[in-house]
Amino acid sequence: MKFSRNVFNVVLKTALINFALFFALAQYAVAQENQLVEISGKVTDNTTKEALPGVSVSIKGTVSGTTTNSQGRFSLRGRLRFPFTLVFSSVGFKTQEFAVSSPGTSLDISLTTQSILGNEVVVSASRVEESILKSPVAIEKLDVRALKESPAPSFYDALENVKGVQLTTSSLTFKVPNTRGFNIPNNFRFKQLVDGIDMEAATLGVPLGNAIGPTELDIASLEVIPGAASALYGMNAINGMASLQTKNPFYYQGLSVYVKNGINHVGGTGRDLSNLTETAVRYAKAFNNKFAFKVNVSYLRGTDWVSDTRRDQNPNNLVTANPNYPELAANNPAYDGWNKYGDESNNAVTVSGINYNGNAGQSFIVRRTGYNERDIVSPIVDNLKLDGSLHYKVANNAELSYGYRYGKMDGVFQRGNKIQLDNVVVQNHKLELKGADYFVRTYMSVENSGDSYNVKPMADNLDIVSGGTNAAWGAKFKTALQTALDANTPLADAMVVARTAADAGRVIPGTPEFDALKSRIRSVNNWDYNATTKIGGAALIQKSRTYHADAQYDFTDKIKWFNLLVGADFREYSIIPDGNNFVDFSRPIAERNQPLPDGSYGSNVHYTKVGAFAQITKTFFEEKLKIFGSLRLDYNKEFDPKLNPRIAAVYTLAEKHNFRVSYQNGFRFPALFEALSFVNNGNVRRIGGLPYINEGLNYLDNSYTLASINNFNAAVNTEVANSNGTVTRNQAALNNRNLLQVTNLGTTQPEQINSFEAGYKALLFDNKVVIDIDGYLNKYTGFLGQVEVAVPYQNAADGGGTLATQAQVGSDQAVIAALAENRTAQQTRYRVYTNAKNTYTNYGSSLGLTYNFYKRYTVSGNLAYNNIKGNESADIFVTGFNTPKWVTNVSLANREVVKNLGFNVVYRYQNSFLWESPLANGTVPAINTFDAQVSYKVPTAKATIKLGGSNIFNRKYYQYAAGPTIGGLYYIAVTFDGLDL
Repeated sequence: MKFSRNVFNVVLKTALINFALFFALAQYAVAQENQLVEISGKVTDNTTKEALPGVSVSIKGTVSGTTTNSQGRFSLRGRLRFPFTLVFSSVGFKTQEFAVSSPGTSLDISLTTQSILGNEVVVSASRVEESILKSPVAIEKLDVRALKESPAPSFYDALENVKGVQLTTSSLTFKVPNTRGFNIPNNFRFKQLVDGIDMEAATLGVPLGNAIGPTELDIASLEVIPGAASALYGMNAINGMASLQTKNPFYYQGLSVYVKNGINHVGGTGRDLSNLTETAVRYAKAFNNKFAFKVNVSYLRGTDWVSDTRRDQNPNNLVTANPNYPELAANNPAYDGWNKYGDESNNAVTVSGINYNGNAGQSFIVRRTGYNERDIVSPIVDNLKLDGSLHYKVANNAELSYGYRYGKMDGVFQRGNKIQLDNVVVQNHKLELKGADYFVRTYMSVENSGDSYNVKPMADNLDIVSGGTNAAWGAKFKTALQTALDANTPLADAMVVARTAADAGRVIPGTPEFDALKSRIRSVNNWDYNATTKIGGAALIQKSRTYHADAQYDFTDKIKWFNLLVGADFREYSIIPDGNNFVDFSRPIAERNQPLPDGSYGSNVHYTKVGAFAQITKTFFEEKLKIFGSLRLDYNKEFDPKLNPRIAAVYTLAEKHNFRVSYQNGFRFPALFEALSFVNNGNVRRIGGLPYINEGLNYLDNSYTLASINNFNAAVNTEVANSNGTVTRNQAALNNRNLLQVTNLGTTQPEQINSFEAGYKALLFDNKVVIDIDGYLNKYTGFLGQVEVAVPYQNAADGGGTLATQAQVGSDQAVIAALAENRTAQQTRYRVYTNAKNTYTNYGSSLGLTYNFYKRYTVSGNLAYNNIKGNESADIFVTGFNTPKWVTNVSLANREVVKNLGFNVVYRYQNSFLWESPLANGTVPAINTFDAQVSYKVPTAKATIKLGGSNIFNRKYYQYAAGPTIGGLYYIAVTFDGLDL
């Protein structure tokens, strides 16, 4: 298998290289037949007659172009064949074409002001340029001017105001877009590209917000598809995708500087008033329209939002607490707080044999004390970004470029648990040959999780190392509890006394002892507590490399009867096993967590996928009707090949009204963590879904569900309590064995979505109003999620040996093993990635409206509705729709109220909704916020001063259960753009 993969890699890479060389040589040969031509001129504003700097000047049908300088002048030099056409374009002006038929031409071009409403050109919807009005699917675009005029603190934050998008904030440096339901802080179902490069951190499985993306000075445009896009973009785009384009150094030259200072934590967010700073520098230069380069650097530093909501998600009335003792409701000993760690179900201790109210053999469920998240994570975060690129025009129709991108960031990331990201580094190397109708691209991404650590095992091991194992802690608790009860102390007060006694010696946050122990734990990679070394770890060591190649060719000019676009891609993930998160599965189970003599943990783990697509488009009825048909094939050797078709149509009525309808099928291969993880996290091993991982562990077919174990133990506790000592716990267990449910999980398969969408978009009332309406229906099958199960083991008295020989589910031994007191000695818990049994149907609609009602005053808004159809039967895990039914944004803006002075105000609302996840569950309250900015341009200095804020009334909110509390953020930013050197 390894040989065949290597052979395939060599063949594919050789083919791509030959493809690139063929086109480069072909374009170069054609170029040599043309004349060396130089064209120069000046571009002015037709109304003011002033020179226009920064106007894009390109040769139609080629990749050649430049921009006008500060005096509005331009010069283009290249090998061209007469006649050819120059295209002049600038945001806010009507695009103009000019035919050049002879040499020695000096041009004077005047551009006419034009509303940008409805005139945007997008690429992402069909992978070719087309009018946004005639896109076959819902798509939104923010160009460079819209991004600059947004009141959001950064261009990436402006996504929050895009129709159909919710931006989930995990950290000041880490935000994740979600679209059309099933929101999560680590969205495996949304793809984010920057200049064609997938920005995901491979082992984490998601893009790290914009932590390794473009700087504020280098972003050119941002396109978002808020719905299924896997038919053209592959397996990670079943819920949508974003494409960020940076500035080409041939078109955007000079020195640019950006400085922002701000403040947050102005009250009520859990931290003191703090400063936020961000600085960016960009420099780009082109030489004779043949060679160009650019360099970017930016650095952000601030005090992170803090997650400190302490809502109890295990109240006393639940079977996982103490419902038989209502007197404990006010001071719940089984408390499980949203932002507290170490108090989860794996640290539930059953205290049995208590004599209370004259009844012997009483049992209580108590949980370890744990630590608050704010005491474990770092308050200070920063983000350093560096990137540069070299561009060389092989010919007018061929540009060869190399790009390098480096991002280092801190923050808090939420997967199944919270992770403190510290010095995470992701690097990209890209080589691309691009022409007017094709590209060939290859890149490599390198990921290193740096000094990161998992908050959950950090809290667990702080408790265990300083306060004793669960068994030792529980024994101390039991002794103190019985002593207090014997002294006639009320039960609730006795529980407090017992906890204080059991916690004796436990390290306290803010003390040198706490800091020293935390430092030790974060340096250890094995999260299991080691009784010999007396230490357990929390370090997150994840290193990977991603190798990617893709190519695309547009046959539009080669085929007469229809337009044909084809493409293919290849990707291989190579994970370096660390023995704790990812392991070499070829090694015996007992050795996977042990280092080899060379210090490694075995051979790299590979996960490979390939894909290819073809898209045909055809117009009918004098180009009023356009039909799109595409088919994509994706293959991963762990699964059967998957076909992703898309069929779409756009009909234009009376030139202004555009109706669209589409259907597509999509699949998603499990992400690396979902497929290949092997993590022990708080005595619960998190297991990837590939079938060979089950070999020797048997959690798929010899386990009980956690939910049934909880119900079973609650029934046992009740029966024993009511028997006044006449029924033993083993007898009660056998009496209630029918409550235990065998898991019977199947092998993990890719998720599937069937998506239907219809929409209408129009430019009305003399180009003053744009309206965009869409509706969708999605059906998910094989939804991927996690279910916790317990594999039962024989005990030593039965001759099997503790955690050595499994007990067969259904046997008496397996039933006894399911008792809470046998959690450590006779159960191995797994949290398994698997597929849901039910089909999930969600649906919704959105409306976008923009109205240029007076001069440059514009009011715009959008309204999105999302909902899910309920199922009759419960599933094996909670899928978590996690989406508000109603979300709306309304803005009022004028980019120039008076000369050089503009403003923008945005109101955002979403209703309350239920959040469900493996980490935390609960209701997220409604959110009402205002963002605003005022900007002033200083043309003589090429500067813009921007004063603004997000959530300007400091209305505190959180976006998901256990998420950070977000308050107001206020800033002033100064930008110098395109300075000549």
